[in-house]
Amino acid sequence: MIVRIVKMTFDPSGVSDFLKNFAANKEAIRASEGCLRLELLQQHDAENVFFTYSWWDDPQSLENYRHSQLFKEVWAFTKALFCEKPEAWSVVQKEILQ
Repeated sequence: MIVRIVKMTFDPSGVSDFLKNFAANKEAIRASEGCLRLELLQQHDAENVFFTYSWWDDPQSLENYRHSQLFKEVWAFTKALFCEKPEAWSVVQKEILQ
């Protein structure tokens, strides 16, 4: 399993558009082959900073999504709203305590 973390900082005027677009596409993203879970988080002290966490079966599933038409459309819309360069990490879960 691989977890993809993406940090996105939006121009404050674009937050509403981002949230509407995410709402319109989240089910399709989650339904992508190999996607196990999808979360959207907002930084508690910065209303224009968001993170997506997505869990994937394997790196190839993530790559397949990143080359899909859905990703290309969502990302093209989203990146136009940024005020800072996004940051992204692909990580492997090593341990979890519940």
